[in-house]
This record gives sequence, structure tokens and C-alpha cells, in this order.
Amino acid sequence: MSLYSLDSNALNMDKSRIAHCIEVLCQRGCKEVSLVILALERGETMAEMQELNEVERQVVLHELKSIMAVYREGGTCW
Repeated sequence: MSLYSLDSNALNMDKSRIAHCIEVLCQRGCKEVSLVILALERGETMAEMQELNEVERQVVLHELKSIMAVYREGGTCW
């Protein structure tokens, strides 16, 4: 189940901007994405997310965590 369907503000989100942001961040590689996750959890903002609102940033964080869980489980990132 996607976070999009869980959030009552989902209709107000720009899903294409969210997807683009995730794609750009993932192109950096898994170690860099892990650092991005830590930064987002601390409430830091990133240039790639300037156009996103707080709800959209939380969706990006959730999606990045989901993506990274696959790499951590397989032991291919660390």
C-alpha cells in the first residue's frame, strides 16, 4: 500500500514532482540516499525538495526508506 493512498492530503500532492525528486536522489547511490534519509529525519531540507511541501517531503522520506529497506535486507548497500 502506498503512502499516497493513506494521506488525506494526497489529492493536493504533485506526484510527478515527488517521483522526480525520488529519482534524482536515488541516482546518487544507496550510501548517499542513506545520508539523505538521516538528514530528512533531522528536519533538514535539501535543494532537490525546495518545491515540495511538508506532506510531499514526508512522502519522499517514506518512499526512500522503503527503497533502502530492500538494499539493507540484501546487504548490498552497507
